[in-house]
Amino acid sequence: MLAYFLRGLVIGFSIAAPVGPIGLLCIRRTLALGRAVGLVSGLGAATADAAYGAVAGFGLTALSGFLVQWQTPMRLIGGVFLCYLGVRTFLAHPASRSAERESRGLVGAYLSTLGLTLTNPSTILSFVAIFAGLGLGTSGAAAGGDYAGASVLVGGVFLGSAAWWLILSGMTGAVRGRFSPAGMRWVNRLSGAILTGFGLTALWALG
Repeated sequence: MLAYFLRGLVIGFSIAAPVGPIGLLCIRRTLALGRAVGLVSGLGAATADAAYGAVAGFGLTALSGFLVQWQTPMRLIGGVFLCYLGVRTFLAHPASRSAERESRGLVGAYLSTLGLTLTNPSTILSFVAIFAGLGLGTSGAAAGGDYAGASVLVGGVFLGSAAWWLILSGMTGAVRGRFSPAGMRWVNRLSGAILTGFGLTALWALG
């Protein structure tokens, strides 16, 4: 069981670590709204990683096949959503928020990154390839009825991914106080432009 858990930690951390649109969102939200919002944003992505890890780990080939089959419309939704987030971020003005508004923002931050990460079903293929490379079998870690091992593996994936988001939001939060309102406006503009670029690239790839 420990071996499954450690493998899950490594897999979750390595899949989360490359900085893409989700990483950029986490950094920008941490700078603008604080570490809690940045971390919760990352946990949404970690939840999606764990969900796709479960699909691969439990050998749910019918579900994975369905998701891959529908990856074009899902990628379309993800690309449009990225463009929306990019434009909204670009136009955002630095402003303080009340505790009530920030608590609602935590839910939105979590759900937005959860949904955005789920619109990339090819992540399943990454998990399948990694599991096969580690000798976990092409039918998932649950091959042979080892559902306990698969569960531990998926839990490790979530914690490994969450650890990366904790590190990223913590490091970003440490330098948050150095940004003036004028500096945050430029952070918003740069982040918004890059997010829109990610979205347009995703949409272009569908052509």
